[in-house]
Parts: sequence; structure tokens; C-alpha cells
Amino acid sequence: MRVIGGEAQGKRLYSGPEKVTRSITARVKKSLFDILVNEIPGCHFLDLFAGAGGVGIEALSRGADACVFVERNSRAIATIRRNLQTTGLGARASVVRGDVFHYISQQLATAFDIIYVAPPQYKGLWAETLLALDGSSLLRNNGIAIAQIFPKEYHPLELGSLEMYDQRRYGSTLLCFYTSAAPQQATSDQVEAEARID
Repeated sequence: MRVIGGEAQGKRLYSGPEKVTRSITARVKKSLFDILVNEIPGCHFLDLFAGAGGVGIEALSRGADACVFVERNSRAIATIRRNLQTTGLGARASVVRGDVFHYISQQLATAFDIIYVAPPQYKGLWAETLLALDGSSLLRNNGIAIAQIFPKEYHPLELGSLEMYDQRRYGSTLLCFYTSAAPQQATSDQVEAEARID
């Protein structure tokens, strides 16, 4: 596992403990950051269920101003810190050992431009996390929340402030993209529809 792009490109990353962390494949990670290429520079990134920290570290390498890693497993936390040291990106990172849902429930002053959610599979945690984020102020207006899940886990969610606007499948990985406000094209279509009704 390596950093794919940016200032730490090519740096080797250590894997987290098996059965605790979910590593993202190089193919999926490259596709993800190709999609987010214009969103990453200068952003504040939140990596939930961070595992070994590969996604958040990739964001830092590609120009994110800051990244917070939230993970409760102590061995995974040690791996994140080791990877930050190896890549030299620790100055812009914060590592939080704790429960993701407790972190979301706190009334934090910080809001994030991009939130990445990659929990353990088949436990419904991806949906529970998005529902928790839906009622929080952690995601900035027009921010992006991304859930990494196994395709068979997916089911539509009843959300208030979040709306899914894209899905990408890469083999056994499905990325679901949500925004805190409807995409501009959807808004324009809605305006046109309302105009036709009038």
C-alpha cells in the first residue's frame, strides 16, 4: 500500500491489523481522488473509521489543509501515527482515538469539506453513520460525504439535509457520494420543472 499522488507520492504505508481495518485498493483510491481532484486542495478532510489512515493521508498528500482521523482500535491508531511519520504529513493531521458516533455527537466548532466513511462491513454502520451526519453540523454546506461499502450492503436512506448524487462501483467496492445541498444541475432542473408547472 502506497501513497498514489501528491507530495508523498510513492511512500509506503503500513497496513493496519487484520479484521480491524479495511484497506482501500489502489484502483479504488485512484478513482476516488480523480473524482475529488478539484475538491481536495485546501479542504478540511475527516476520515471516519480511519483504519491505517490511507485515505486521509492521500488527501493530505494531495493538498488538503488538514485531516482528522477517527479510529477506536489502539493498534490501528499506532499504524496511522507511523504512516504520518513515514510520509512527513503529521503537521496537518489530528488523530482521535474514540468512537465515531461519540465524535459525531459532540458539538464541535470544526466543520469539514469532505467526510469519508469506511466502517466494517455487514454491520449497517455506513447507514448509521450517514444518518448521524445528517443531523449534525460536521459537514459544511455543499460539502461531500462518501461511504465505502460492499455493493450488497447498499439500500436507500431517508435523509434530511444529505442527498446522494452519485455512485461508483469498482468490483466489490461501492462508493456512494452525498452532498449537504443538491448539486447545481439538479437545482436547475427543479427550477425549470417548477417554471413549467406555473
